[in-house]
Amino acid sequence: MTAMSDFGITGYGAYVPRLRIERGIIAEAHKWMAPGLKGQAKGSRAFCSWDEDAVTMAVEAARDALAGSSADALKAIYLASTTLPYADLLNASIVAGAISAPTGIAASDAGYSQRAGTSALLQALKGGEAALFIASDAPVGKPASVQEISYGAGAAAFTLGAEGVIARLVGKASVTDSFVDHFRATGQKYEYAWEERWVRDEGYAKLAPAAISAALADAGIGIDGVAYFAMPSQLRAVADAVAKSVKFGGSVVSGLENGVGYAGAAHALLQLALALETAKPGEKILVVGFGQGADALIFEVTEAITALPKRRGVSGSVADAVATDSYLRFLSFAEGIDVEWGMRAERSGKTQLTEQYRSAFQLEAFNAGQCAACNTIQFPQFQFCVKCQAPRKQFRQVPLADEPAQVLTSTADWLSYYPAPPLYCGFVQFDNGARLLMEMVDVGPKGIERGEKLRMVYRIKERDRARGYNRYFWKTTPIAAG
Repeated sequence: MTAMSDFGITGYGAYVPRLRIERGIIAEAHKWMAPGLKGQAKGSRAFCSWDEDAVTMAVEAARDALAGSSADALKAIYLASTTLPYADLLNASIVAGAISAPTGIAASDAGYSQRAGTSALLQALKGGEAALFIASDAPVGKPASVQEISYGAGAAAFTLGAEGVIARLVGKASVTDSFVDHFRATGQKYEYAWEERWVRDEGYAKLAPAAISAALADAGIGIDGVAYFAMPSQLRAVADAVAKSVKFGGSVVSGLENGVGYAGAAHALLQLALALETAKPGEKILVVGFGQGADALIFEVTEAITALPKRRGVSGSVADAVATDSYLRFLSFAEGIDVEWGMRAERSGKTQLTEQYRSAFQLEAFNAGQCAACNTIQFPQFQFCVKCQAPRKQFRQVPLADEPAQVLTSTADWLSYYPAPPLYCGFVQFDNGARLLMEMVDVGPKGIERGEKLRMVYRIKERDRARGYNRYFWKTTPIAAG
């Protein structure tokens, strides 16, 4: 086991869905019965497309954190969220498969609290072994609620280890209290929120400072030794108020209100990743998670951060936006409206779990096969080479998830059933010679052109609504949002 003084964060990554909607559009849709929402209608918020959820966002954040490196050295993977798609299926195992993690890896899910992210990160840091920690969340607000207009979605991921540590945990504390600011019962889609002033004055204003004071004592420093303060909240200006109450004089990390919105259990970790983008060696970052108490974590940035390879991070994800002007599209993706899709939508989406398991070696991490006899790269991998008929057992596995690619042909299909019409699909040409028909997502109003550069993204391929099962696979998206 590694000594904790030599253990910490070795890399970070983030993902925010490309789709954004101006809050003014949401407020306009409800002005007939909730005109007061206009006062909340500043900036934009992120939202998941129909084929995104906490799992797909976690995969994308993990890919960013790994920065193209192998997951082979990982011993554990942790996934924290309050909106995981499965209640009785290990969600982290899906992420592990998508990033080609070794089968010997330990995996676990954490949830049931808005501070699931900070609490699970504390547990992961106590583990002392090479690990990947991800917090991913997409809370949903009831139509015409303050939550609908203020919520967002996103994921943050951190690699943990003893080599190349960029930030060490130097102080920590937790306070547990059954203070109820909001709740969502099991099986319910929307939460019930309590009165804002009570939550602010009796919750954040008392529980957060207590955790902060204890964490500072654990670190052996005063508040003047902290450079960055990050604390998410659904309520306006709460972070500034708590920072003022503890006499913090440094930089309050952006709450990401514009472009993201409140991302539930992932939000504090998104702010930590954002702070690491600009933090300098020796600076300390204080991160607070709130929910039935509070967690306070103090990280000290090391010299190793100056050598960390560039990644998309929070800033890159926020900048990579595709705007929508349709509130009904936004509502449909959140399953807040039941649209008549016609008979084409009636087919069964049942997944053959046996075949899914047998083909996992090529489907999960998107591996093509290269024939040893003729060097043809092919996907899917059949029993024999499509060119020379050599047996598949001679194939070399070639990952396609990070392989550069471009549009060879494309079409916009308005006739087939698709939850986000039109369905863009076409042949994708990979630089290594592979060529296959793929779905193209997050295409902007300008459409997509031949030769346009693409990258691979992990998404829901099909939902089996009758049985509640998602079939995941890889799709393509333009590298530049438009």
